[in-house]
Amino acid sequence: MIESYYLSDKVTSTSPEAFSLYEKSRLGEKKKEKIEYATVEALYLLSEGKLKLKTGKKILSYDAFLRLINKKDKRIESKYAVFEDLRKRGYIVKTALKFGAEFRVYGKGIHPGEDHAKWIVYAVRESEQMSWQEFAAKNRVAHSTKKRLLLGIVDEEGDVSYYEVSWVRP
Repeated sequence: MIESYYLSDKVTSTSPEAFSLYEKSRLGEKKKEKIEYATVEALYLLSEGKLKLKTGKKILSYDAFLRLINKKDKRIESKYAVFEDLRKRGYIVKTALKFGAEFRVYGKGIHPGEDHAKWIVYAVRESEQMSWQEFAAKNRVAHSTKKRLLLGIVDEEGDVSYYEVSWVRP
């Protein structure tokens, strides 16, 4: 069990188990003497029973942490559904804030640093609407970063369907 702490909107751990899991599955990000987890990574590890998350002396459950995060990010549940689904399919999934997307996804067996991400992913609820301008902007970002655009559409039951979008020259 990885012992971790939630402080100032960050989840961190200095436990040997966190470093071991990072080396094995690339969950988290190495930052000097600690592993820092994105909120979706922490939620995933909580749901898998691999993380003990503390804030002060209080231990946060998956549900308590989700409620806390949901106050700051109203889209966390759809992001988490996509993250969890991709991880369970065997992909390495990392945040992609600098790309203006939710995630970057590496091909199976590829670790960050060994090669570039194959896709940038946007998580979208089935009931959400997106304008053509928003859609074009997402596709433009993917194209300019030499990645494929993957839309993860989350339905009402939490199931995810994926649509890959790419540029075509006629």
